[in-house]
Amino acid sequence: MPNINFKVDDDQYERLKETKKRHGLTWKGMMLYAQKELDSGSAD
Repeated sequence: MPNINFKVDDDQYERLKETKKRHGLTWKGMMLYAQKELDSGSAD
């Protein structure tokens, strides 16, 4: 199974972590949700 790694600034990480926690998602879940939203066209 491939891994996805990327670097973010400390403040970006904290904001992402809070969003993840607020919505009860895992990191994988948050990425998959973002992909679904982007593909649905609702993010345009």
